[in-house]
Amino acid sequence: MAAGGSASRRAQEARWQERLLREQWQAARRQACQWEAASEGERRVAAQLLVLTERGWRLLVDRRWPGTRTANVDMLLVGPGGVFVMDVKNWRAAPEVSDGKLRAGGERRDEHAAKLLAVTKAAESAVASLGLSPVAVQPLMVFAGQRVDVGLGRIRLLGEHEVGPALLSERRRLRTESIRAIADHLERVFPDYEGSAVTQAAPPRGMQAQQTVPDGLFDLEGLRDAALEEALRAPIEQWMTFLHPDQVALVRRNWSGPARISGPAGTGKTVVALHRAAHLARRTGGRILYVTYANNLPRVQATFLRTMAPAVADRVDFRSLHSWAQEFLLEHSVPVRLHGDKAETAFSLAWKHVGRDSRLAEIDPAPRYWRDEIDHVIKGRGITTFEEYATVPRRRRRASLRRPHREAVWTLYEAYESLRIERGVHDFNDVLSLALAEAVRHTGRGRYAAVIVDEVQDLTLVGVRLLHALVGDARNGLLLVGDGQQAVYPGGFRLADAGIDIRGDRGQVLHTNYRNSEQILEAALAIVADDAFEDIDGQRTPGRRDVDLTYHEGQVIRVTKPTVDAHDRVLLDALRALPDGARADVAVLCSSMRAIGRYQRLLAQAEIPVCLLEHYDGRPVDAVKLGTYRRAKGLEFKHVYLPQHDATMPNGASADGPGGTEVPETAREREELLRSQLFVAMTRARDVLWLGSVAR
Repeated sequence: MAAGGSASRRAQEARWQERLLREQWQAARRQACQWEAASEGERRVAAQLLVLTERGWRLLVDRRWPGTRTANVDMLLVGPGGVFVMDVKNWRAAPEVSDGKLRAGGERRDEHAAKLLAVTKAAESAVASLGLSPVAVQPLMVFAGQRVDVGLGRIRLLGEHEVGPALLSERRRLRTESIRAIADHLERVFPDYEGSAVTQAAPPRGMQAQQTVPDGLFDLEGLRDAALEEALRAPIEQWMTFLHPDQVALVRRNWSGPARISGPAGTGKTVVALHRAAHLARRTGGRILYVTYANNLPRVQATFLRTMAPAVADRVDFRSLHSWAQEFLLEHSVPVRLHGDKAETAFSLAWKHVGRDSRLAEIDPAPRYWRDEIDHVIKGRGITTFEEYATVPRRRRRASLRRPHREAVWTLYEAYESLRIERGVHDFNDVLSLALAEAVRHTGRGRYAAVIVDEVQDLTLVGVRLLHALVGDARNGLLLVGDGQQAVYPGGFRLADAGIDIRGDRGQVLHTNYRNSEQILEAALAIVADDAFEDIDGQRTPGRRDVDLTYHEGQVIRVTKPTVDAHDRVLLDALRALPDGARADVAVLCSSMRAIGRYQRLLAQAEIPVCLLEHYDGRPVDAVKLGTYRRAKGLEFKHVYLPQHDATMPNGASADGPGGTEVPETAREREELLRSQLFVAMTRARDVLWLGSVAR
């Protein structure tokens, strides 16, 4: 359709909407005047809201507050935008909000806000059994005869002119059938008083209603504009509103101390964590820190939270662990000079001088293994003496090191540290150790009410200790979210090593996969089926775990070609064949940065738009997402393409190498880590998993 045709169609819709709204307003005004029990202010506000009932909303007026004898709820409104708990005020003085306090006419009115929040909590509990997330239940205080639109914590204060447009401008969360079911449920939970039911129908034929509300009180233009904007906006993702009731219970639970949520890939751990962040932001006086290891995930997660809970989004800080730690040190005037390249040079020189010809080469001549040993076992655990390193369990490291080998590692570590200090630089582990020392010094003066850690299995022990130090063992203070099977970095730890005790029901496991079909999940599990793993709670867990499935529409496409060029042509053909708009939910994932560079050039030559995952912020963009397996952690896509997915995997699963030679334990460890990374990439797919191979 031409641009002019689209504009003409929208203009016709606007004129139609205006005529319809005028008719609906006249009918609503007549009906509101029939409610003898309602105050004049409630009638005027109800007349505004009755217009919405002609658009599929459900209005419940003057309901009894469950669990009380006489307390009431002015109005409950259920519509596409969610559930709204409304307290209608007919104050002579305009409301004022200052320093988080509610005033009117110079007097404090905080008790009204407290009551509304209590009723809202009751409404949240009522709909939790239906799987409705707390982010979809919002308290509103509406003022008859006033013009206002301001926030008071999670409460939104609106004047009678503003309430209609504000509700219509809410993002669509509920479908028609959901509105009906939720409203029916709330009618049972919040029973009506005698004669207070709203019929939401036109008055009987011939009945004359007294005209007490002038036309000027109805902001037709604002309501019309909001209606058009609502009609043109794409609906919000379903998961942002509805969770499984068990997940809702985790979001709303009061934890007596540190807690952990774990579970296999696709079970909604990150979704629960995001809803938990919004829930805590609404109910605490402080800020919430949401941390993950990867640099790209905080941008995406911040976008999701702004979409599903915009009122509290500015109270949640989404950060990668190292960027937050650097900022924390800067705020406390602790000098830090992070320089990865110079630190890497220092290690290379240390390896050349004391490592390459040492006993370490008997186990693995590759310096990368020993750099990981220093990063994840020694510095990652905060070890500062050889006596401690000599006996420490090296979790998730296969090679067995006798004392002479550990002495050689320690010599390499000391040489590296000497060269690093000589160059006046820090590495990433130093940043966390400095931040931990500073956080311990400032215990009790924390800036955060709660800390949520996503993908916790990818952090080092020092990183977990640092985040624990920010909130300690406070109620609802620390939530750790993650799955040991999806660890993509070497080394490991137990929560007990960090002084974190997850007792009783503070350790919860999710068992239902909401993302992957049986075909996709089976293909992914086949990769790691033989790789048992130790989770951070110390439990040894088999690679193939039982999981309940809810999604059954996915498919796995396997493509094997004799050459790389032939393989890539099939990949490009598949991407070109995608329908218009589908690229927004497509990812091409690779095992290395070198492969990323190759496929970025290939897609550019084919004129296929590309968005690198390191730049992706969660907002829809009509471009293929391109990134490494590690960058894809915490994300999901309808279509996932894994070109040459098995290129870095060993041929066969035997414990022996070519010619029957035994595979070194360090090689086994690398292979297991590669399988874990591939498993993560495969489980990002919802509808289609494309696995490309080149015959070897």
